[in-house]
Amino acid sequence: MGSDSETERSNLVRKASESKCLKRGVKEVVKSIRRGHKGLCIIAGNISPIDVITHVPILCEESDIPYVYVTSKEELASAGATKRPTCCVLVLTKPTKGEMGKEDQEKLKADYDQVVSDVSELTSSLF
Repeated sequence: MGSDSETERSNLVRKASESKCLKRGVKEVVKSIRRGHKGLCIIAGNISPIDVITHVPILCEESDIPYVYVTSKEELASAGATKRPTCCVLVLTKPTKGEMGKEDQEKLKADYDQVVSDVSELTSSLF
């Protein structure tokens, strides 16, 4: 994983946070996935104990939600505009409540599609 792709993911999380299209933390992410919301799940790699997040990738695979790991929960939190370290986030393409401007939604969707294609490309190269 290159730093360019990590920067793209951070920017996507930042934009999603500003647009209220971000679910933070294991509890919120799991609840959203179970409710049928689709998006991109980003999981921090430095979680201890690891048992806290081991079920999240399985839920993502069952729901056909792409997921990717990043190096630290602190970086994930700063990209998500919060001071509290975050185990995982779910980037949604549209807000669960309210509306956002069409132009903002198109920008977010374009960034989202770019990151998802990078993630699927990375996944296909592994198998």
